[in-house]
Parts: sequence; C-alpha cells; structure tokens
Amino acid sequence: MGKRSINGSDLAGMALLGAELLQHNAERVNALNVFPVPDGDTGTNMNLTMSSGVRELRSRPSEDIGKAAEALSKGLLMGARGNSGVILSQLFRGFAKSLATLKEATAADLAAALQYGVDMAYKAVVKPVEGTILTVAKEGAKHAVQYARRNSEVPDLIRELHRRADEALQRTPDQLPVLKQVGVVDSGGQGLVYIYEGFVRYLTDLESGHDMDPMYVATEAAMPEEVPMPVPKPSERRAEPSSAQARLATEDIEFLYDMEFFINRTRSGKSMMFFDESAYKKALEKDGDSILVIVDDDVIKVHVHSRRPGDVFNLSLPYGELTDIHILNMREQHRDIVEHDAVIAGSIGSADLSGAELLSGQAASEVTPVQAFERAPYGIIAVAMGEGIAEMFLASDVDTVLSGGQTMNPSTEDFLKAIEALAADHIFLLPNNGNIILAAEQAAELSNSNVTVIPTRTIPQGLAAVLAFKEDQRPERNRDWMKGAAEAVVSGQVTKSVRDTSIDGVDIREGDYIGIKEKAIVVSDGDLLAACQQLLGSMLEGGGELLTVIAGAEAEAELTATLCEWAEGEYPDLEIEVQPGGQPLYPYLFAVE
Repeated sequence: MGKRSINGSDLAGMALLGAELLQHNAERVNALNVFPVPDGDTGTNMNLTMSSGVRELRSRPSEDIGKAAEALSKGLLMGARGNSGVILSQLFRGFAKSLATLKEATAADLAAALQYGVDMAYKAVVKPVEGTILTVAKEGAKHAVQYARRNSEVPDLIRELHRRADEALQRTPDQLPVLKQVGVVDSGGQGLVYIYEGFVRYLTDLESGHDMDPMYVATEAAMPEEVPMPVPKPSERRAEPSSAQARLATEDIEFLYDMEFFINRTRSGKSMMFFDESAYKKALEKDGDSILVIVDDDVIKVHVHSRRPGDVFNLSLPYGELTDIHILNMREQHRDIVEHDAVIAGSIGSADLSGAELLSGQAASEVTPVQAFERAPYGIIAVAMGEGIAEMFLASDVDTVLSGGQTMNPSTEDFLKAIEALAADHIFLLPNNGNIILAAEQAAELSNSNVTVIPTRTIPQGLAAVLAFKEDQRPERNRDWMKGAAEAVVSGQVTKSVRDTSIDGVDIREGDYIGIKEKAIVVSDGDLLAACQQLLGSMLEGGGELLTVIAGAEAEAELTATLCEWAEGEYPDLEIEVQPGGQPLYPYLFAVE
C-alpha cells in the first residue's frame, strides 16, 4: 500500500526540493520572459521568494503539516518579489490556511488546499490574465480535486498535479497570443511546474525507500543574498538619541492603549451583525489611529491605538466573540524606556551638564531639553536603480529610496521595513516598475501604517508623481494628482536584446538595441543612436512640450549630445532636459510630457 498521508516533515522535504529545483533552473525561467531584455527576472523573483519560504521552514521545523505549511507561507509572504513571487506566495497562503488545523494531510486534504490557494491567488490579482501562472495552478488544482475523489495515495496525486500543470503550461501559448508569437510558454507557470516537479521527486524517493533528511535536502546555494536596505537622505544621517523614544514626550502619546484582538465569528451564541469592514474602520478612526483590520474567513484580526478601549470592545462585540486580547499602556511603556535610558546615560549626562554650565553659565534647570520628535504628515518611498536616479528622487523630497528595479525587485518585507522606519502619518509607495506593484500592494495591506500605492510602472512616471505631490493637501487628493501625473507621461527605454525573436511585427536580432514605448517594443536597430531616434519619433507622434533624457551607465556623453542636437532640429519647440541616471542595462530612459 502506498503513502496515504503526509506530515510536516514530508511537506518540508517537498518544498525544499522544489526550491532547489527552481533555483537550478532560474535562468531557464528567466529566458522565457517574452521581452528579450537582458534583465528578465521571473525565475530570479520566484527563486528569491521560494528561498525565503525555505529559510522560514528551516527555522521552524514541525511534524504537524499545518504548522509547517504556515511557516512556509509566512516565509513566502515576507520574501515575495515581483508579480510572480506575490502570486506564488498567495497560492501557498491559501494552501496553508486550508491545512492549518491538521497534523497530517490526505490526498483529499491536499487537493482541497491546492484549490483554496488558487482561489486566494485569483482574488489577489485585480485583473487575472489566463495563460499565466494562475492558469497553470488552476488547472493543476482542479484536476487534483477530481483525482482525489477516486484515488487516495498522495504520491500519485502529486504526480497527477505535476502532469496536468505541465499540460496546462504547454497550452499557455494558445491563451496568450504574445507567447505564441514568440514561441515560448509562460515563465511563471514554468517556475511553478519546476516546484511541483521537486514535490514529485521527493515523494518518489520516499517510495523507493531512500533515507532522506528533509531539513537538508536543499543546499545553502539556494539562499541568495538580501536586497540592500533603504538609503536615507544625507540630511537624515545625523546623531540620534540613545533611544527613539527619547525624542517623544510621554504626554504626547495621545492614543495610549495599544490594542490587538480577534473577533471570532463562529463563537457567538446569538445572531451577529453583518460585518461592514469600511464602516467598522470608520468607527474606530473616530477615537483611534494605527488601525489594521484583516478579515480572514470567520476570524477578524483587529489592531488599534485608542483612548477608550471599552468603546472599541463595545463596537466589536456585536460581530462575534473576542479572543486573544492584548492591551498595552504605551505611556507606561514609554516611561519605563526613558527611565532605563536615563539610568544608562546617568554618569555621562552629569559630566556633559557640568561642562555646559561652565561654558554657557546656564543653571541645570535652564538647559533646553531635547526637542520632542514629531511625525511628519507624509512620507514617500520610491524604488530606483542607479545612483543618479536615486539622487533625483531624494532631491524631489522622497524620504526613502529602495534599491531595485528590473534586475532586483524589492520584496514585501523590504517594503515593510522601509515603511516601519519612516515616521509619517501617511506613506506613499512608488514602485516605478510594473513587476513591483503587487509586492508594494501586499506590503501596504500587511502594514499597520496608512499606506497608498501609486502604481507607477516606470521611473519617469515615478518622478512625475513626486512632482505632483503637495504636502498641504489631503491624502485622497494627492493620490489622484499623483496617479494623474504619472498617467500623463509617455515613457520610453532602450536596451540590448538578448535573443532573436519577433514581436508585434518587429524583427529583433540578438545584440540589437530595442526601443520600448510604455509596454511595447516599437523599434530594433543595431545602432544605438538610430534606435533612440526612432523610439523618440514614436513617443512624440502625439506632441509634447518637455523631453527628459536620463542617461544610463553605458551612455556616452558625445552620443547624448548628438541625440539632443537631433531632437532640437526635429522638434524646435521641444524643451530638452538631460539627467545623469547611472542605471545599468538601459543606456537611456526617456519621458515626454
């Protein structure tokens, strides 16, 4: 008789071998990206995401499959990078939720969990597109559910899951015309199939009687380095007090009760009110801040800072039973921290004060205290590649620049760390790349702060959005202005092709310079100047008053000057501005406004 259930150790082995197989094939997955750009990164993003899940599994091993699945899910969620990584994290988030209470899972349990993961992933994407990783996951899960109704052996189920997912992958070119045009399958779907193949290999080895230690199946080579931490403005690199709390006066903590609890919708003995999430949040805002409400099936997680905890409980009780209640008095915490700092700094502080009295003649009681730290009304976090572009954002009053772009997408956790480090009442995120938007939105959802993602897809869009920001306006007004400014910009970029292909009637040879207008390749030429001229001609078809040229690391000053002279001759009314961006792989980025 075959294996009819698996536990947490088995799931760890499957995941670790799946991660290793994906890591070994990451470049193959990258090569399937439709655009022949040198930084196609689906494989890299999925590998980084899966590796984060593996690290969490290593740190929290468990024989219970529910706990192991939860650890994998948490690691994937925090490490998710790019659209493919976020979707992958959502697939396993639903998978983990479905198995949460189980010690072992049968074939039927696993099939149901796979389907729940697909449902959650589709909900996470605003406009799901078929012919992608979503389709591959959906077809695999659907077949698994049907197969589990008549077969109970887990290895056979996973083999069928892999087989049907691979069949769905091979059909993706029939669903997305651009895949058929280029002659490749979907890259994200291929990455998922590699993970499933790792599942199959692990279970097949178990059936063969191999003695396997799942915690050491995957090598440390599958654990890449993290994305660099955010770089603060030069003006912010100054000496800080011994504790951040020292910059805040205790009485300034207005909403002093830090509350966290769950509303369990299944444990109320009487009929419950319909839960209107928007109305509930609005009611909490009347006398609270730092509000987070996560609705998850029959459980609602609530976090709020409030002046009146009793009012919060009274508001919540009609919706269900309150559980796991935690309340902290933040003023009391603050006093303890400040007193602790004072004890540590006591002797040094006394020596410094004596010196101050001797030099200034002030009495101790007259020495001006450190000014209390004030939160800014707004904060802006932007993603950028290249030192010059980072400096452009910082010069435009962006608070934090995350290093990233096509070649390295920041993870959900990277965004969360940047958000937590920024003391602002409302934070705007500018991903500046279409492949980073989902990770930014996932971070905004998980954060306790008020965060708005402006879905900028290019560096020029991000710069335009920043210029439209006005600190004296409401968040909603700024959101609309920033999105409008970003959408009004025509973006272009030039890079080298990494393979021969043909897209939308443009024949491309490896090594050619390709010009990309918004999302479409509009020109391919062996000469960089000619490619730039043709791209700008396409971008200026509808007119324009200002052309911004952002020169990359490979751009030569003489060529840049020649290009600008040509543009001035062809478009005499056009204002031209050149900025040193220093970005890799893209000699030029263009913006037309």
